[in-house]
Amino acid sequence: MGIKARLKEDIASIYDRDPAARSTIEILFNYPGMHAIWLHRISHRLWKADWRLSARLLSTFSRFLTGVEIHPGATIGRRFFIDHGMGVVIGETAEIGDDCTLYHGVTLGGTSWQAGKRHPTLKNNVVVGAGAKILGPITMHDGARVGSNSVVVKDVELDTTVVGIPGRAVAKPTSHDQEQSDRRSAMAKKYGFDAYAVSPDNPDPVANAIGQMLDHMHLMDSKVQELCQVVEKLGGDVCTDRLPQLDVGDFNDAEIAAAQKRQKSIDEFDPII
Repeated sequence: MGIKARLKEDIASIYDRDPAARSTIEILFNYPGMHAIWLHRISHRLWKADWRLSARLLSTFSRFLTGVEIHPGATIGRRFFIDHGMGVVIGETAEIGDDCTLYHGVTLGGTSWQAGKRHPTLKNNVVVGAGAKILGPITMHDGARVGSNSVVVKDVELDTTVVGIPGRAVAKPTSHDQEQSDRRSAMAKKYGFDAYAVSPDNPDPVANAIGQMLDHMHLMDSKVQELCQVVEKLGGDVCTDRLPQLDVGDFNDAEIAAAQKRQKSIDEFDPII
């Protein structure tokens, strides 16, 4: 992949993962995480070419400029996103896959002074919360999630969330929890908003309150339907009118328009990238 295509891919990935991103030029000049990644790609090539001193000097300059320290020996995949960036440290033998996200204050560090593999490996689609520390030659498998300020010293399995010190896997939901989560997601979709924050393992009190509201609305809907059936059997006609359905087309149109605007913003900068 060429430099221009890779830059456009990075910009698009920031649009996808950061709702605060408003324009391509804003991303180009105001996202130190992206600056750090691009400077690292240069320093990594110098490192591979055995220009070790030049690579270290460039990585030190990048640290001064962005607040992100990435050793030039670290291997980083595509569409890597460092949000905010300040205080991120990535060690020499760290390996990061595609579509990973790190927040500020994250450390991918070692636990030994011995040469060789001593830093973590992050597979694809891994997300590490602010202030988390992942230490040693361990593996975070695809889809792993690390809670903020957690300290992880053991491998994390596929699609597993870990929190705490030391990091512990969050219990997977029971069948009842999964049923509740699926029902809340369906209700959220029906009423026109994103159900991202209404999962049963989310500790956010606002999200939990929204989840309880959805449960209450679902219960009320089912009770009203049962009451209508009984009234109709008794000859009543109070339930002949259907409840108005919320048209979420406007929301979808807005999302499509926003995506088109983002793509247009990226394409407009073809001459300079």
